[in-house]
Amino acid sequence: MRRSEYIYRKTLRKIANYFFQGLLLIAPISITIFVIFKLFEFIDGLLPVKIPGLGLLIILGSITIIGMLGSIIIRTPFSMLLNRIMDQVPLIKMLYTAISDLLSAFVGQKKKFTEPVMVIMSRESNIRKLGFITERDMQNIGIDADFVAVYLPHSYNFSGNMFIVPAENVIPVEANSADFMKFIVSGGVTRV
Repeated sequence: MRRSEYIYRKTLRKIANYFFQGLLLIAPISITIFVIFKLFEFIDGLLPVKIPGLGLLIILGSITIIGMLGSIIIRTPFSMLLNRIMDQVPLIKMLYTAISDLLSAFVGQKKKFTEPVMVIMSRESNIRKLGFITERDMQNIGIDADFVAVYLPHSYNFSGNMFIVPAENVIPVEANSADFMKFIVSGGVTRV
């Protein structure tokens, strides 16, 4: 391949890459704005009275009521039924409980990823990893009080490892938990 052809292809790849990056930035915002605009037009077209902002109030009120009804009428009874079924199958119960607890640790009422820390993995090489304390009291599973449970997420992956480390190897980090998680999961690319 000649050098000019190589440069031409490289330039085209770079332009295509920029185009797709732009598309990734613009598409979600544009589609959201378009859908909301069309929804406003549709609602305003249904209303016999022309009051500015009434369509917006109806949409916001409807979404709130649907969320409330979904939480009370659908989610709670369905969740109770599902939990009863899962409790009767031992292996599935263990898997279901672990996944349910993991998800609630991220977004539920019992959030666990609220204490960002830096763990000293090796004092000799001074290697450190970023993570979150998930449990301070390990005595309920027979582990010495000098240890804590630390979750260390993997970069570019929805997984991680949980380590039991000496509390003295854990250094608290003053950071917003969500930004800290983004920083770790992005491999340090996202700024905190």
